[in-house]
Amino acid sequence: MRALIAETGESAGLSVRYDGPEIVRLDRVMMSRILLNLARHAANAGARSLSIDVWRAGRLGVMDIADDGPGIPEEERELVFRPFYRIDHARNQDSGSTGLGLAIARDIARIHGGDIKLDESSLGGLKAVLTLPV
Repeated sequence: MRALIAETGESAGLSVRYDGPEIVRLDRVMMSRILLNLARHAANAGARSLSIDVWRAGRLGVMDIADDGPGIPEEERELVFRPFYRIDHARNQDSGSTGLGLAIARDIARIHGGDIKLDESSLGGLKAVLTLPV
């Protein structure tokens, strides 16, 4: 996990703190796509760091991915999962986003029996809660 998370942070240009098991049995390609899409969304919004915590809740593996960016207004947290929906964090500036990253991340999670939900982060930005069956 630490190697995967380090690659994600480097690719998105974010510093990342990780708290969780060293080894997690999962599809590395799938998890890489989910993490990279979430990290790039955070970076495009202006975040500089991520905090990733992995834990288990019964038959679910839970990953909390929190950023220190501007967050997303509560009324838009479901809308951002629609393909091509783009939130304009910088107002009138193009972030280069296609509006597909979060939709793809959620689709991958759901195909594997999980989900992604968004909430407010304790870091001041956005928190994505990824759940997958163990």
